[in-house]
Amino acid sequence: MKPVAFFDIDGTVFRSSLLIELVQQLIEEDVFPPEAALGFESELQEWRSREGSYESYIESVVNIFLKHIKGVHYSTFAKIGEHVVAEQSNYVYRYTRDLIKQLKNDGYYIVAISQSPKTILDGFCKQYGFDKVYGRIYEIGPQDKFTGLVTDEHLIKNKAGIVKRFFDRNPELSQENSIAVGDTEGDIPLLESVVNPICFNPNMELYNYAKRSGWKVVVERKDVIYHL
Repeated sequence: MKPVAFFDIDGTVFRSSLLIELVQQLIEEDVFPPEAALGFESELQEWRSREGSYESYIESVVNIFLKHIKGVHYSTFAKIGEHVVAEQSNYVYRYTRDLIKQLKNDGYYIVAISQSPKTILDGFCKQYGFDKVYGRIYEIGPQDKFTGLVTDEHLIKNKAGIVKRFFDRNPELSQENSIAVGDTEGDIPLLESVVNPICFNPNMELYNYAKRSGWKVVVERKDVIYHL
């Protein structure tokens, strides 16, 4: 029976956020209006100056995406998503990139769980050999245009539920020696669902939780990888 490894993607494998890069490209190509950037500018500046949280920043980006994706044709979205993946897919952390490769060689089944749109995730994760991808699926209405709604949002938000459902539906895969890698407190339910949790470049809330729980903590800074 194959063991399984679960990876968060944004900030854990990819050194940015696929959604952020996607939104910026949608603005650049005039699919979203230029003023859309103002919707998360203050949160971006607060995060950069370490006066606000990354979670507040990414939440504001999500809200802008939901607001402006309504009425956009799927083919336009998919084309821009392919462009973002082509430009950004090599922008990854060495530790998690090499870990994925090692686990694949060791016979692991590799799963991605992310809040980024599944369309762009599929393209990004294919390059690194992921076997299964869970991401946000945005509803498409008449004429293949987005409605601005998320399909089954409650399911993708519950990472522990995804892990349970995954094993229930794949009894040929083993929970023994299972691994998960995450970087924020939103990944705690995911990390608690496996035998070997790894906190990679964690924010403070996850770091403190990891130290109390005795979890492995890894930090990559420039060309050095620290095991804390």
